[in-house]
Amino acid sequence: MALKVIGAGFGRTGTLSLKLALEQLGFGPCYHMVEVFKNPEAPRLWVEAADGRPDWPRIFDGYASTVDWPNATFYAELADHYPDAKVILTERDPESWFRSTQATIFAGAPPADTVFGEMYEKVIARLFDGRMHDHDHVIDVYLRHNAEVRRRIPAERLLVYEVAQGWGPLCAFLGVPEPDAPMPKVNSTEEFQAHRRQGTTP
Repeated sequence: MALKVIGAGFGRTGTLSLKLALEQLGFGPCYHMVEVFKNPEAPRLWVEAADGRPDWPRIFDGYASTVDWPNATFYAELADHYPDAKVILTERDPESWFRSTQATIFAGAPPADTVFGEMYEKVIARLFDGRMHDHDHVIDVYLRHNAEVRRRIPAERLLVYEVAQGWGPLCAFLGVPEPDAPMPKVNSTEEFQAHRRQGTTP
């Protein structure tokens, strides 16, 4: 199964809500960081991708779409590998995004001596030069990434999207009808922190 949709947005930009929305629209299963937690083999595959040896068909076997990290780091390579896939760049207010990262995914790195820790370092932390709590630097990386996605992906293939916009822009871009159900809205900072306390981080 070839990917039909590639998410280029960083984590904490509504990616889990987008995952559920894509699955509801028929573009599932959708790969997200939650899939890495479910598959013990996945972190090693992403480390190999970061080391220049990606096996995209193996990583995305059975998936029709992908959003969030780890894939957002490799959006350009994935867009080249799956030329028919559409690309969605999820965004949110930079200050709000920074605060969310500090309370959730950047609050504590996984142990460095684990394969998941190695994946986190090579796929996410490296983007920020390890400076995960440097306000100006982190926001600069975020804004430069979003600008680069706009530059690299042709406009007709790209949707720049905020989940708060609802079904309209998303369904128009994908060419599918809008569901009657509300747009999914999940994984708030509070929900993320509750999952982490329970050992079930999404």
